[in-house]
Amino acid sequence: MAYEARLHVLDFDPDSLRICPVHSKEIDLTAEPAILQTMKSSTQGLLDPSSLRPSEQSHYLRIFKSTVFVRDHDRSLEFYVDLLGFSVVADARFEFGGRWVAVAPPDGSSILALIAPKRGSENYKLIGRPTQIAFIAEDINATFELWRSRGVQFRHLPQKTLFGGTSATLVDIDGNTFELLASDEMSREIEAQRRAVSEKLEVERRAAQELEIAKQVQAKLFPQTLPRLKTLDYAGVCIQARHVGGDYYDFLDLGRDRLALVVGDIAGKGIAAALLMANLQANLRSQVAIALKAPKRFLASVNRMLFENTTPSAYATLFFAEYDDRSRHLRYANCGHLCALILHPNGSLDRLDSTCAVMGLFDDWECSIGKCQLAPGDILALYTDGVTESFDENEEEFGEERLIEALRRHNKLPAHEMVNAVVAEVQTFTCPERGQYDDITVIVAKCTTDS
Repeated sequence: MAYEARLHVLDFDPDSLRICPVHSKEIDLTAEPAILQTMKSSTQGLLDPSSLRPSEQSHYLRIFKSTVFVRDHDRSLEFYVDLLGFSVVADARFEFGGRWVAVAPPDGSSILALIAPKRGSENYKLIGRPTQIAFIAEDINATFELWRSRGVQFRHLPQKTLFGGTSATLVDIDGNTFELLASDEMSREIEAQRRAVSEKLEVERRAAQELEIAKQVQAKLFPQTLPRLKTLDYAGVCIQARHVGGDYYDFLDLGRDRLALVVGDIAGKGIAAALLMANLQANLRSQVAIALKAPKRFLASVNRMLFENTTPSAYATLFFAEYDDRSRHLRYANCGHLCALILHPNGSLDRLDSTCAVMGLFDDWECSIGKCQLAPGDILALYTDGVTESFDENEEEFGEERLIEALRRHNKLPAHEMVNAVVAEVQTFTCPERGQYDDITVIVAKCTTDS
């Protein structure tokens, strides 16, 4: 057998799926393609994938629906929902006047499509006949008593069958008949499946809880306090695409009125990137004492530790800038990162391009240090590719030019408000169907007069 599936609704009779001709005034709802589109979202998760065991040679296959012909949808819904305890998974009306209703048993393992054919049609003649559909009950006597107490009509009491199980025949309001089945083997399988689902949910709950804890721990790795400077108003933010991510930003007090502004982007996403991000942060903070006097040696040491303690394919881009609060002088190293932007009050723009290769990928690694002078009114912006590579519904990137325009548009705001405004523009630009694909990290530093 290519697949082994445990379904609580079984369909044996292909004649019950018979399709009537399509006329100008009568649409065959059993073959309407729009139904599949309507059901696409409604049927997600109806069948537990763990209950299917595909063979290596076979393609994936599952039962979509079984069809029951009824006279009136609303009356039938009262029977299947109120009496049998089914759930409505689709109730769609189409512009040609048709209605398609689908219900599912409590475990959501399969779908019953309730079709109300036009009076006089071939399918209308199928109303009130045996459906050849069987419901499997874990406890047939309990289910029988419950349904009978609600008004469900049975043709006979539960009775033994030739295959060693128990069955009872029930009738819906249109006279369609169904079998209610049970056996010791079925009960054991249902109980085993119930335990498997319960264990799966518990594993998922624990995983979600651990991810939430990881998110809270990683949030503490970002700067919790900002050293106060006289000539620089600065702020940063990281909006992660998942619970945890690989973007990193930091503000490091170097002493002697010096501040380091750091932005990093770890290759990859999720837990692996988050662990590497924590490794990079720890390396930077543990060796920051030598950054002021020997920035090249400092960064080379960080690169070596990252290279020696990660997999061969792991690496990070990094922008490290050291700002002097007294002279407004900036020293920086761009380690394969996106260029930093300096916007001047006169409208001109400077880009601080790469000065060395990415970190953690090469053992033999050298770094050059760039220098520039800031003046009151200048704005320094550091960011990751989650900003510029956000896409809209037309697959167009947000890009560097939109980022520059956003920075100029909000240049009168304080740094923390500028950061929030830029992020808001990126999120508004991003296609809602795609969602945020990558972490979004932005630092804005505004050079001010002495205060």
